[in-house]
Amino acid sequence: MNVYEPSGPVFHGGGLDRAMTLHGGSRADWLDLSTGINPRPWPVPPVSADSWQRLPDAAAHAWLVAVARKYYRVPEGFAVVPAPGTQSLIEALPRLLDGGTATIIAPQAGTYREHANCCAKAGRKVGEALSLQEVPADETLAIAVHPNNPDGLFHDKPQMLKLADRMRPIEGWLIIDEAFCDTDPDRSMVPHMPRNAIVLKSFGKFFGLAGLRLGFAICERQLAGRIADHLGPWAVSGPALEIGAAALADRQWAAATRHWLAARSHELAQMLEDNGMEIAGVNGLFVLAWHERAWALYEALQRARILVRPFPDREGLVRFGIVPDDAQMRRLRSALQTFFRR
Repeated sequence: MNVYEPSGPVFHGGGLDRAMTLHGGSRADWLDLSTGINPRPWPVPPVSADSWQRLPDAAAHAWLVAVARKYYRVPEGFAVVPAPGTQSLIEALPRLLDGGTATIIAPQAGTYREHANCCAKAGRKVGEALSLQEVPADETLAIAVHPNNPDGLFHDKPQMLKLADRMRPIEGWLIIDEAFCDTDPDRSMVPHMPRNAIVLKSFGKFFGLAGLRLGFAICERQLAGRIADHLGPWAVSGPALEIGAAALADRQWAAATRHWLAARSHELAQMLEDNGMEIAGVNGLFVLAWHERAWALYEALQRARILVRPFPDREGLVRFGIVPDDAQMRRLRSALQTFFRR
């Protein structure tokens, strides 16, 4: 098992403003594929004046929780805690939970770095295990990203249940980050989650509204109360409560969107493979590819005003978000062909 050593701020996708500073153009000139956010967002209707003008009230909060319980199929005995984005929960949980260590399950392609970073900032000694089975027997906090980011790997459900079961006698917790699970909800752990699991849900990725800053923790009720106390009153804005509840209730949009994302991710993976890249993982919201010239490709695409997600610590990997339409797909294909012909 590797020991995680913090090395400054975590490198993320996004940062279109920086790319524009280096290569010019306006936002409209760029194709931003650097984040795993749905490029066809849920269509937001006009938001009520009350949501903007008043402090978020208990009824709006309760309605969002009720809709989220149904959407995520939360079992009885577990609570749903809305938060201003999943990242706020990733920051808070290593401080709220007992213990001085944490093990992050990080397969060969790595995983979302903020988990290790936030555990380290909380003063924990952080290790990284390649699999669930390699988590130390005395570990009190284990974290699995399901499906994994950046490779889309789903962990084995029986193995996650087995890990949680062996952590229970030492009052350990298993955090399951399901930020990208909305594209395949039948793979979620929520309907069968153990008592010592905490499942994190991101609203903004699948619904394409990352700027709303809305996420959820699903866990047993006592811990849910501690998380809510930590977040404090009015943690989620009135517009986020209203928009989140309406979007989560729109089952027809969600079903159609899953179908569209699956088709687009398959088409994108095929195009990357046709241009000589090796596919390292696919999710409905991104495709991970490998090529020995990945960093040069990242820089060449920026010159064509296309932004993708490289991995400075994982040589050869590059992640592509979903392309919004056929015209932009042709644009990406042309840029790839230009690069690989050289």
